Amino acid sequence: MNQLCALAVLRPSASRRRRVVQAAIRALRAGDWQAAGIGRGGMCSRLDLKRASGFNVMGRRTSTADEDAMSKLDLGSIGMTVQVLADGRHLDEAAALERLGYTAIWLRGGQIDDLSRIAEVVDATTAVPVVPGIIPVGVYPPGEVTRLHAELQARAPGRFIAGLGGPQVPRPLRPLHDYLDQLDQGNPPVPASRRILAALGPRKLEIARERAAGAVLLLVTPDYTRTARRILGPEAALVVSQMVVLQTDPVRARETARGPLRFLSSVPGYRSSFTRMGFTGSDIDTLSDELVDRLVAWGSPATITARVNEYRQAGADHVALTVLDNDNDNDHDLAIDSARQLARRLPI
Repeated sequence: MNQLCALAVLRPSASRRRRVVQAAIRALRAGDWQAAGIGRGGMCSRLDLKRASGFNVMGRRTSTADEDAMSKLDLGSIGMTVQVLADGRHLDEAAALERLGYTAIWLRGGQIDDLSRIAEVVDATTAVPVVPGIIPVGVYPPGEVTRLHAELQARAPGRFIAGLGGPQVPRPLRPLHDYLDQLDQGNPPVPASRRILAALGPRKLEIARERAAGAVLLLVTPDYTRTARRILGPEAALVVSQMVVLQTDPVRARETARGPLRFLSSVPGYRSSFTRMGFTGSDIDTLSDELVDRLVAWGSPATITARVNEYRQAGADHVALTVLDNDNDNDHDLAIDSARQLARRLPI
């Protein structure tokens, strides 16, 4: 281990470590691996530098040792999604779901027309975490998320988790990093421990591991959940957002499931994810029975519970359910009844 690395990793002074490691980072950027103490025969690794400085080798903020010691984000075992309705009935639904024992309340991301919707659900419930699934980073500036987080921390500490996703652009990783940088620098910041990222591919899962409390997966198989768990490691929270249809008739259940899939299968990120999991172009274009059956859980409460357990056994810490019913999309009583039926079986 050269002197630069030894000072960075072993000296107790945080300010000294920070100065030395930032010098190493500059050396790395300049391509001078020897000066940074990394390379053939060197004992100083990128991991040493990251742990010592709180920054990765590209200068991005990562978790510090104190942050690494924090407990894993705990959303409980099973959450339920509410559909935002203009008349506010979803607020009664959220309160009812909390009473039924669901351990987190999720909001459908496409229906968050204003971030105040999240605050309304927090106010309508008493203790359960509230997570938007998701806030699109291409729509809401980081300053708005920072303000919401500060407001909710003041009156309902610890109950708001910033679920973030996107942006839907050809090269999304740099703008996503920039967005997270601005959350880090907010006054007050939205810490990594209070945000979770929508992630499908390996690179976004790595970002979720390093810059958030965990990842949310949508439309994945249990096999891919195992892959995601390996990428995230044991300390990050892994959430599977699972669409379900309480319908035992195969034709009706699959047709209901194809409703949201028709749109999502046209989104490049989801199409790539389906391909990554082994589905063919024909499966995706036609929304084949196999694709529907593997991505959407349908059947009796017992059948859906068995699928939820598969995801949990594959490494999911939390499964967030979205009940689909195209024929009664705004039926508040039906939504509560479906949640009640599932609650009798689910491990909540």
